[in-house]
Amino acid sequence: MKSRQIKQLAVVATIGLLLASCGGDDSSDASVPSTEGSTSTEAPDTTEDAPDTSSAPDPAELANTYVESGPHPVGVTTLELEAGNKVEIWYPAVEGTTGDESYDVREFVPEAIRALLTADVPAVYEYEAGRDAAMADGTYPVVLFSHGYSGIRLQSTFLTAHLASWGMVVVSPDHWSRDLYHVLSAPVGDRQSSIGELLASLDLISAQNTTAGSIFEGRIDDSLVVAVGHSAGGGTVVGAAADDRIDGYVSLASGVGISTENTTTAPLSLPNKPSFFIAGALDGVISAQTSTKPSFEAVPAPSRLWIIDGVGHNGFDDFCTFGNGSGIIGVAMASGLGPLLEAQPQLKTLGEDGCVPPALDVNLGFPIIKHAVTSQIRFWFGEDTEPVGIGPEVADHYELAVEIAVRD
Repeated sequence: MKSRQIKQLAVVATIGLLLASCGGDDSSDASVPSTEGSTSTEAPDTTEDAPDTSSAPDPAELANTYVESGPHPVGVTTLELEAGNKVEIWYPAVEGTTGDESYDVREFVPEAIRALLTADVPAVYEYEAGRDAAMADGTYPVVLFSHGYSGIRLQSTFLTAHLASWGMVVVSPDHWSRDLYHVLSAPVGDRQSSIGELLASLDLISAQNTTAGSIFEGRIDDSLVVAVGHSAGGGTVVGAAADDRIDGYVSLASGVGISTENTTTAPLSLPNKPSFFIAGALDGVISAQTSTKPSFEAVPAPSRLWIIDGVGHNGFDDFCTFGNGSGIIGVAMASGLGPLLEAQPQLKTLGEDGCVPPALDVNLGFPIIKHAVTSQIRFWFGEDTEPVGIGPEVADHYELAVEIAVRD
């Protein structure tokens, strides 16, 4: 009995990191070098039909342009970096592709912890995709995705699979310095290593373009690349954007080391690339008002800021869909770890950020995030001549209000 109690206490000591679901103060304070870059406006050779906006529909219609899945079925495959990090890749699949994919978040924790998470509560995220399906004809641009602290490469599949349906190849590596498994066992590398891993993932997909027999042979347009990161991944994409190959970046629930509370210091320089910051108004891990908003104001223009009401830190990943809506905390509580978690309320609060009241159901925020990110990236890739439905005119046309600011 004593042995089991010790094991449970050890698990709870580490599970706070797991339950943080991509939180952590290393998400927004990495210094990054300056670089002179320009965005490409040449459209890739894609086959999807872009929405017809020539008739200038009203803001309510514009706000929902990219909420639904795009014209492509989704394919998914798993590759590896040379070091062994797994890399998940979502892509436009050939017409007629069907299939159901899923992941169980409990499979991404060390075995000793997994053995305790035994409750029969939701811990699986499901979505439509064809594993290793043939890729659609044409060439497609690249989106790099960087997960947060104690996250996983699959953590934001609600968004990454969606982008693939709109004609993008989305490449997401596990960062061993902060992924869920290594945080709960032994992290490998430091915060800067994630930048190298993300850029190595770009090298990987570029090499696949010329690899005979690859799903991606002749299908990748790596002259068009955007990086998206959540929490700690927001810091990673800012650093990676110093690379000339990256045309712009989207920062989710993060910042660039700017704080009005003087808890962090601004980096000496910032990449001269277009940016889009999206935050949750209720984020208690990285404050929208004292971190994300000042970051938006500090980076080079053009930049865009969205702050979404009712959304917390984990409103940008799949994790709040677990545990009957209370995240991995819910899985732990249902597995009998409640008394130990209640004894350490800071861990419980961190793990639930964005999953429980006052945060609203993440399914209200997901459509807003999917539309906003898809629209911005399509504009950067030159597929839309103007950003569609992400200006101030759409702020009041969602179920959740959005604070919107733009710096041209």
